[in-house]
Order: sequence, then C-alpha cells, then structure tokens
Amino acid sequence: MSHHTARLVVVMGVSGSGKTTVGRSLAQRLGVPYAEGDDFHPASNVVKMRAGHPLDDEDRRPWLDEIARWLTGHADSGGVVACSALKRRYRDRLSSAAPHVFFLHLDGSPELIAARITARRGHFMPPELLRTQFADLEPMGEDEAGAAIPIDGTPEQTAALAHAAVTSP
Repeated sequence: MSHHTARLVVVMGVSGSGKTTVGRSLAQRLGVPYAEGDDFHPASNVVKMRAGHPLDDEDRRPWLDEIARWLTGHADSGGVVACSALKRRYRDRLSSAAPHVFFLHLDGSPELIAARITARRGHFMPPELLRTQFADLEPMGEDEAGAAIPIDGTPEQTAALAHAAVTSP
C-alpha cells in the first residue's frame, strides 16, 4: 500500500485528547470507515473503568486483539480507528496485525486534557484515571510509523493537521 492510497490509521493518545472527534473527521476526509476503539472493550473493562480502576495489560489484551482484527479486515480498503495505544507494546501488537498502520498521536498537556475530560458528559472514563494514562503513555519511537499532532487548537485545526500528517509523502 502506498502513501497515496487509502490509509490505515490509529488515532492514539490519552483519554480526552480528541481521538473520537479527530478520528471521525479524518476518516471522512480520507473517505474510509471509522471505528471507535471504546466499542471494542469487553463489558468487564467498562465496568472496571467506571468504578475508577485503571486497566492493566491483561485487561487490554482482548481489546487490542479486537482492534487488531478490525485493522486486518481494513488493510486493503483503509480505515481510521481511535485507540489509546499508550504503550509501545500495544502499538507493536497493532502493527503486527497491520504492518502499514500509521499512528497519529494527539498530544496535549495534562492540564488541557483534564479540562476537556471534566467538561465532557456521558463517557465512562472518570477524570481521576487521567493520571494513570499519562503514566502509561510511551511516546512513539523514531522507528514507528506516525506523527505527533498538537491538540491546543480547535478540533478543526487539529483534524487539518492530522490529515496533513497522514497524507504527506
């Protein structure tokens, strides 16, 4: 798959960084399907997070396996999925399923993201777990296919930066 055909993108970052908003916009701009990573969580993970308990690697394993299956199923047609992919080993799991995946890290300060989480309604992720997400976050290595995008602008500006990063040669 060349960079000029349909892309396979994982929009990653901590909770509240804008993965859903940017992911949906990016998928629309690219003309590919969008998948919400939260929808791949087993019910037990959602219950655990709602109770204020962070997920561990074992909790995340079946979730990552489902996202990897989605990526594999969209390898030829392209697609965008929102997935925190906080740790290198999580991204390696996804890359092993879809070798041409591009990771788009939505990067912002803990203060900005905490303000966004506090303002949103109807999401199962409590603001108290943000600290654990930042503790787990491992920045992308130079050998990983992807880009970090600042999120301090408007959602439209962030989506435009994301699109430019994904479509640049």
